[in-house]
Amino acid sequence: MASVQNPQRTHVLQIVGNAIVGGMETYVFRLIERLPPERFRVTVLCPWESQVSEQLRQLGVEVLVVPMPDDPPWASIQTTSAIIKSHAVDVLHAHLPNAHLLGALAGRLTQTPVLTTIHSRQLAICDVEAHRLAGTHLSVICQYTYFQALTLGVTAAQLHVIPNGVDTDIFKPAKVREGPLRCRLGIAAETPLVGFIGRLSWEKGPESFLRAALIAHHQRPDLHFVLVGDGPMQSQCRTFIENFGMGAYAHLAGLQVDMPAVYPELDLVVSTSHSEAMPLALMEAMACGLPIVATRVGGVPEMVQHGLTGALHNPGDFDGIGAQIARLLNQPDTLAAMGQRARQRAESQFSLADSVARTGELLARLAQSREDRRRIAAVPLDAPPTGRAVAASPAALGAAAGSAATGSGGRSTGSRSATKQARA
Repeated sequence: MASVQNPQRTHVLQIVGNAIVGGMETYVFRLIERLPPERFRVTVLCPWESQVSEQLRQLGVEVLVVPMPDDPPWASIQTTSAIIKSHAVDVLHAHLPNAHLLGALAGRLTQTPVLTTIHSRQLAICDVEAHRLAGTHLSVICQYTYFQALTLGVTAAQLHVIPNGVDTDIFKPAKVREGPLRCRLGIAAETPLVGFIGRLSWEKGPESFLRAALIAHHQRPDLHFVLVGDGPMQSQCRTFIENFGMGAYAHLAGLQVDMPAVYPELDLVVSTSHSEAMPLALMEAMACGLPIVATRVGGVPEMVQHGLTGALHNPGDFDGIGAQIARLLNQPDTLAAMGQRARQRAESQFSLADSVARTGELLARLAQSREDRRRIAAVPLDAPPTGRAVAASPAALGAAAGSAATGSGGRSTGSRSATKQARA
C-alpha cells in the first residue's frame, strides 16, 4: 500500500478483457508506464497470449494468462483468486465487462477492492450487475457515461470521472510535408491530406468517412484521404473505394506504429463514429495542433468545441461532414486558428500526467480502505483502548457500547440495552 506514512508499494492487478491493439490497451500501457514504481507494483492478467502480452512484458511487469469469457468458468475465478492471495494483491483494476465480472467475483471471494474503468460510451448490463452484487467501484472517462451510470442506479460514492489523457510532450504540433506516410502513398507535399484514425469497425463509422470523402472530393478534387488502422471492415472499405473509383485519392494505410510521426503529415482529422466515449486518437490529434471534424456522440462534445477547435455533426451526416471538410480546407487561416486552440485545450484539459495521478490515487485509496478494514477486524471486541489503561465504570462501558452500535448517528436498540445493563 502506498502512502506518506507507509512506503510499501500498492500491488495492482490489472485485468485486461481483450488483447488486441486498441484504445483500451493503449490506456493500460500508458497507465503502467507512468504509475510511480516506488509507489506501485503491477501484475497483468490477459485473456490470451498476443502481441499485447509481449508488449506488456517489455514494460517489466509480470503477465499471466487467464481465460475471460463473458460467463467466467470456475477455473478462471479460482485461478484469479489464487493469484490475488499468492501475489498479495491489494486492489484489482479491470477493463471491459468480461474482466469486470471476473474481477468482481474474485474480489468478493478474497475481500479485495475492485475498480473497473469503463472505456465505452455506455455501461453494459453486466457492469451494473457486478457493481450492485459485489460493490465494485466504477471509473468513467466522460460526463455522458457518468450521468448514464447514475440513471442506472450506480452508487454515486462508488462512481468516479477520470478523463483520458494525452502526453503533450510526445504529441505536439509539427508540419511534415514529405514524411514516410505521404511518400509510401505517393501523396505530394502540397496536397491537403484528411485522416481517419481508428479501428475499422462499425462503431467507428469508416463507411461514413468514405462517403464524406466522396462529397468533399467533389468540391475539392485535390484532396486526399487516408484511413489509419485495421479491423473487420477493412475489406469492406477496400471494396467501397474500388466500386466508387476512389483509388487515386483514398488510401488504406493500415496500422501505424509511430503515430506521433503520422499526425504532422495530416491537415485535418475526421471522426465519423456512431458510438464513442472519449477517443484517444482525437486527443492525440488535438495535441498535435490539428482541428477536428467529428460526430456529436458520447464524450466527443466535451473535447471538441464547435466553431473553436473544430466542428460537430450528427452521426451519419456524411453530407454535412463532407461539405465541412471542403469548407475548412478552403479557409487556411481558420484552420490554423482552430489547430492552435485545439493544442491549448489538450494541454489544459487532457493532461496524461493528471489522468494517471488521479487513477493512482484512487487505486491507493481503495487499497488503504482494505487495509483499514483488516486492522479493525483484527482487534478483539473486548480489547482495551490503545494508550493508557483506564478503569471504566459500568455506565461508561454502556455508553461506549451504545456509541459503537449507533455508528455515525443512527438509532440503535443496542444503546438502550447497554443503558439498562449499566443501571442494573
